[in-house]
Amino acid sequence: MKAINVEEVQKTLDSLVDQELFIHLETTKGAYANHADETQLAVGAYIRNSKITFNHGKITGASPYRVGLKMDLGWVYAEGITDWEIDDKGRMLLAGHDNEGRLTVSLQLSSNPF
Repeated sequence: MKAINVEEVQKTLDSLVDQELFIHLETTKGAYANHADETQLAVGAYIRNSKITFNHGKITGASPYRVGLKMDLGWVYAEGITDWEIDDKGRMLLAGHDNEGRLTVSLQLSSNPF
């Protein structure tokens, strides 16, 4: 993965508008959170291979970034995005890593299931 380039990410999001895609969205502060400090609450969210069609995609902020996908009936967004790539299967992979390199958030879009 490479560091976010806002213009490249926005251009890619724009190219995916109005397409039926598969989404993977994951956040975690689980094992990382209370491994070193038992008083920290472990939290996470996970969705994989749900279909999404968005009519507007936007990357905002300064590193780390937020990526939002506007649908007819609401929004999906991921906050804390630091890195991205288009992989060899053509999937848009966005991720956020903490200062120790651990994954904290992942937002992935694909025309095929993950």
